[in-house]
Amino acid sequence: MAFSKEETLIYGIKLSSVGPGRVTGQDVVHEPTHMDLAMKLHYLRAVYYFKSEAVEGLTTTRLKEPMFTWLNQFPAACGRFRQRSDVESGRPYIKCNDCGVRFIEAQCVKTLDEWMEMMEEGEYGGSSLHKLLVSNQVIGPELLFSPLVLLQFTRFTCGGMSVGLSWAHVLGDAFSAADFINGLGRIMAGQQPLKLTQLQTKIESYGSPPEPSKDPLSVKRVGPVGDHWMFSNHCKMEAASFHLSATQVSQLQSKLCGQNSTSQIPVFESLCGVIWKTVAKVRNGPEPRTVTIVKNDPRARKTGSLGNGQVISTVKADFSVMEANPKELAELMINQAVDERRMIEAVVEREKGLSDLITYGANLTFVDLGEANLYGLELKGEKPANVSYTIDGVGDEGVVLLLPGPKDGSKDGNGEKVVTLVMPEDQVMVLKVELKTEFATCTYV
Repeated sequence: MAFSKEETLIYGIKLSSVGPGRVTGQDVVHEPTHMDLAMKLHYLRAVYYFKSEAVEGLTTTRLKEPMFTWLNQFPAACGRFRQRSDVESGRPYIKCNDCGVRFIEAQCVKTLDEWMEMMEEGEYGGSSLHKLLVSNQVIGPELLFSPLVLLQFTRFTCGGMSVGLSWAHVLGDAFSAADFINGLGRIMAGQQPLKLTQLQTKIESYGSPPEPSKDPLSVKRVGPVGDHWMFSNHCKMEAASFHLSATQVSQLQSKLCGQNSTSQIPVFESLCGVIWKTVAKVRNGPEPRTVTIVKNDPRARKTGSLGNGQVISTVKADFSVMEANPKELAELMINQAVDERRMIEAVVEREKGLSDLITYGANLTFVDLGEANLYGLELKGEKPANVSYTIDGVGDEGVVLLLPGPKDGSKDGNGEKVVTLVMPEDQVMVLKVELKTEFATCTYV
């Protein structure tokens, strides 16, 4: 049997499950919201890298023991999907049956430093390496047996360890995923668990949803996928990341607005303006005139609950993106974005939760995770040396994620950043090179 280079890097894989330490109860269900179900074909894949001093002495038993208490807080994450048997609906729901999360153990033949060096150099393909440290499983085709959360603990030869989190987006967005995994660190540190996450016990309803003349611009219909919740692209998608120092971020904003300008464009929109223009430059075919913007909405978040509380909006340029000034594109995103959440919810409500939609990559999509607490998982008081997040189930138009960097301790959002691209394979490396050059040398004013 032949093995690829990537496959020989990881060995000794063991599978088990961990559930809550107490019984949730009989016939307890969680009803995903319309927005939750709109995101069912997307998956978040995160990897947290820890140095040896953070995980010394953390045996499998010591990892699993606090999980029983931790998972008591998240009955929905430990459940399994069911579909209503009545002919008129069939709407999916989660039966909180305490089946638990999948627990994966693995060994790596490299040290943590060697692994990070390979990721940076692209020796094996950074995207391929990322996928070795986090499960790529999707929900289905047997809904009753598909875990919604999978955790992979991979030990490096130096004593370091990575924690891979595979998170079904139908449970919640990246902010919810980060809150979920950060809770494990609190329990391991002996802190009191947070309040039990609230379950949605009734199907949300807004009355009679309006009959839209057409679907929102931010979504694309696919499928039907049936019980196998995955989206197949027309081309192979590849991920790539690069870091921007706090100095580079500050210089970018100065160049965009001018040294003497009293107004400053936020970091997210500044980066998006440059990247939007660059994507238009490197693509063959029509340039992306319509883009989707995904940002946090703190007002939509309820304390102690998971869910998809992001603002999803679109903006259209009625001029050439490739010839535009990035500042013009950034200001367009700030001033002309149209919130489409209610329109998306109306589609799912009207179709009784059975819509097969994608949001990420339906248009070129920009996702702002700058406010997410991605470095909140601490083991033995140590933060991760690095954290990477990416998304599976992305459409052919691609997605750009803005993440906080490991040294981003700024309150104004101007610290170190990480930009992760998920794009068609024939574009991603060209785009990465162009953007590195752009951020190093660009002058816009």
